[in-house]
Amino acid sequence: MFEISAMSRFFRPFFLFLVLAAPIALGQGNDDIPRLANGFPDLQGTWDFRTITPLQRPQEFADQEVLSADQAAEFEIARQEQLDRDNFTDTTTTGDYNQFWYDRGTEILDSNRTSLITYPPDGRIPELTEQARERNAARREAAALNRGIEARPLSERCIMGFNSGPPMLPSAYNNNVQLVQTADHVLIHNEMVHNARIVKMGAGEFRAVPRDWEGDSIGRWDGDTLVVETRHFARATAFGNSSENMELQEKFWLIGADTLGYEFTISDANTWTNSWTAMFPMRRSAEPIYEYACHEGNYSMAAIMAGWRTQEVLAEFNVED
Repeated sequence: MFEISAMSRFFRPFFLFLVLAAPIALGQGNDDIPRLANGFPDLQGTWDFRTITPLQRPQEFADQEVLSADQAAEFEIARQEQLDRDNFTDTTTTGDYNQFWYDRGTEILDSNRTSLITYPPDGRIPELTEQARERNAARREAAALNRGIEARPLSERCIMGFNSGPPMLPSAYNNNVQLVQTADHVLIHNEMVHNARIVKMGAGEFRAVPRDWEGDSIGRWDGDTLVVETRHFARATAFGNSSENMELQEKFWLIGADTLGYEFTISDANTWTNSWTAMFPMRRSAEPIYEYACHEGNYSMAAIMAGWRTQEVLAEFNVED
């Protein structure tokens, strides 16, 4: 399991200051971070972004952005128990995997923030627009009627989603990403779904067609911060509420040689009433990324479709379960 080093525990108060500061300032003038021959920061390597800090601020901490040390210790234990699948007691479903297969980690962020979301100030995702609610209702109806494989969620079809995004978010397991830099490209390679996103550095206009599931990404350097802008998604990504018009900005910067800052901002007027931002650090990992052969082993899709077709036949002949 992922453990925070004693050094990072020592610097927890200082790290709190860092994560609340502007991302660009974090990398500027830092002579301790590794650099490439061209002078830009060397972000390459495998980074682990597991944490049990929730995306949205729990209602119990509605007006509290940061927990005290005592609150953090209690909340950390409560989150561990809440997420432990061996504590699963819902008798209406079979559940999924047991706790052995999960790899969320056991700790909240060193900063003791109550959510990954840093904006809006309440730490919550903004309200959905009426257009988004109607769009989501249509998607749910299509999935319920099961109008073929195409109506099933992208994550269920092993195409997109889970923690790979874009943008990335800590999730149940495979919380690893590999960054590779060349003179004119950056590769963002997620372990989950084995998704690889190619970022064109310094490119001019976004490519509108053909639209890719992960959109079209253009990168640039703002001081020591890598800024990646992504547009023209084929449709929703990891966020089922989003639309193909979502605009995504991601920032990567080195807090130290072995700590990578990651922040993203989502703007989608067709979906949310306001833009929103989340931030969390990643730790350098010595472990390799393994192939996540989701689709090759996705035998459940055939079973799902067979089950639906069987139900349709039974309904046609008025056969009760």
